[in-house]
Amino acid sequence: MTVDIGRVYDNKDNTDAIRILVDRVWPRGISKRTANLDYWLKDIAPSTELRQWFQHDPKLFGAFKEKYEKELRDQDAQKDAFEKLKDIVNQHNHVLLLYAAKDTKHNQAVVLQQLLNT
Repeated sequence: MTVDIGRVYDNKDNTDAIRILVDRVWPRGISKRTANLDYWLKDIAPSTELRQWFQHDPKLFGAFKEKYEKELRDQDAQKDAFEKLKDIVNQHNHVLLLYAAKDTKHNQAVVLQQLLNT
């Protein structure tokens, strides 16, 4: 099983990968056809409060990661979405987690990838 991450705007056409958007809000300027998604797990995304607090500040990423992992454990909708993601990953050889953030190293997909690979 391989779990990759990438920007939805880059639209790498991984035909063998199951494409999953992990953002709560639909990415601007991307049509559903262009996104070519298999799943949109919006409930797996960080809460609005956490996202607004973090604002993709690399200095806050460690704290963001801890808070986000806590949300995935404690918040019912996020916990259910994470369980669904784990089921999808276990059923497929290649999964691509997609996000809209410009920062490729400090976002929720990075955290999810790390959790799925442990």
